[in-house]
Amino acid sequence: MNYKTYLFDFDYTLADSSRGIVTCFRNVLNRHQYTNVTDEAIKRTIGKTLEESFSILTGVTDWEQLTAFRQEYRLEADVHMNVNTRLFPDTLSTLKELKERGARIGIISTKYRFRILSFLDEYLPENFLDIVVGGEDVQAAKPSPEGIKFALEHLGRTPQETLYIGDSTVDAETAQNAGVDFAGVLNGMTTADELRAYPHRFIMENLSGLLYI
Repeated sequence: MNYKTYLFDFDYTLADSSRGIVTCFRNVLNRHQYTNVTDEAIKRTIGKTLEESFSILTGVTDWEQLTAFRQEYRLEADVHMNVNTRLFPDTLSTLKELKERGARIGIISTKYRFRILSFLDEYLPENFLDIVVGGEDVQAAKPSPEGIKFALEHLGRTPQETLYIGDSTVDAETAQNAGVDFAGVLNGMTTADELRAYPHRFIMENLSGLLYI
């Protein structure tokens, strides 16, 4: 099937920002005496909202405290995130090839849109991306289908001609909820077996697999 629209998750799908994410979480957690949280545990929460992640890592359920954690994290991210983020080796070549084939390209992420754009500005031509939907653009975070549905409405595309690509079960569930096909990429902490538990077109070792479907 030839898709006309490819919508991507960002973290662990297009880029490895785990070093920056771990640094930001670690600084906030240590400040509040949560010193026993492992890097592995932090990485397993990538793709969830910051409030969800902090709740998982600390056991805190009070929304006011979780919101305060998120605000502290954002300040840390302003310093540590983009300088510690790297695109995967086949990201740019894959995106550019899909674009040359006439596809529309977008990003749907829990990460802030401004941070994604400021990072990608160094690597992609101006207006290369057709849409970026960040955490600040939706009322409900993934696995809500809100971000994907907003993108499709904006682009004038249908679910049937759209593929959503991500690395996590949250991404797989998001695609399912939005009624679009899903492709999993094994760049992150989620295993192929975990992704296969959800409806999917295929599971890829890396993004370049999109060029051969």
